[in-house]
Formats: sequence, structure tokens, C-alpha cells
Amino acid sequence: MEQRPPLPPFTEETARQKVRAAEDAWNSRDPARVAGVYAPDTKWRNRAEFLEGRDAARAFLERKWARELDYRLIKELFAFTGDRLAVRFAYEWRDDSGHWFRSYGNENWEFDANGLMRRRYASINDLPIAPERRMFHWPLGRRPDDHPGLSDLDL
Repeated sequence: MEQRPPLPPFTEETARQKVRAAEDAWNSRDPARVAGVYAPDTKWRNRAEFLEGRDAARAFLERKWARELDYRLIKELFAFTGDRLAVRFAYEWRDDSGHWFRSYGNENWEFDANGLMRRRYASINDLPIAPERRMFHWPLGRRPDDHPGLSDLDL
């Protein structure tokens, strides 16, 4: 059976590692890579959309990144216990008309014994922003280690 360390039960250190690994995967904007961290029978709620299964998650991500261009994400651990993590996040993106947005949200994650996410519940709000209000300027891909996190940016 495939494993995605770190595995539960989480410590503060391994919970932070899991969150950063998820951030890095999502910033790759590679639907297959991201979907690979979810259990085959994963269940999601993303905004008002409900998904079941890794294939549905991959299809969702393909649609997402076709619409949300120049996507850059920061995730931060909020709380953890056993096999569950609470995460807050913000990401910036633009639509195909060049309008910029910052999307804020919270996620609740539950993992199986192999470290695959079996449940992901996300609540997200979008805020239109002027280009000069953007805060996430690193090159597309992984956020540099020296880039401020959400708390540092007071987000």
C-alpha cells in the first residue's frame, strides 16, 4: 500500500511538514501530483462542490487551474490532533481577463494510517484585488523558504 509520510499520529513538527508538503504540491499546479496525496476514496467539500474519489479530485484540479491563472498559495497549520489537521490558507490568482483575486480559507483534513488524505473540507472566500495589492510575487512553483508566511504577512 502506498504511503505519504509523515504519517499520523502527528506531532507539531510532522503536522507542519505535512502542511508544507501540501502547499508545495498545490503550487506545482500538477493535478496528478496533487491528487496522488489523496486516498483513492477521498471525500471533499470545496466551497459548494462535493467530490468523491481521487479521479474526481484530479478532474476538479484540472478545471481549477485552467481558470485560476498564475496561482500562488501559502498554507499554515492552525491546529492538529492524531490524524487531523486544521489549516488556513491564502492564494492569489488572476482570471483570463487579467483581474486579480486573493482567496482566503480554512481546511479540515483527515488522514488514513498511510498518510493519504481521506477527507478535505474547504471553506473559501474570494476578494478582488488590484494588481499593486498582490503580496505573492515569487516565480511560479514552490514558495521560497525565505518568503513570509501568512502570519508574517498579517493575513
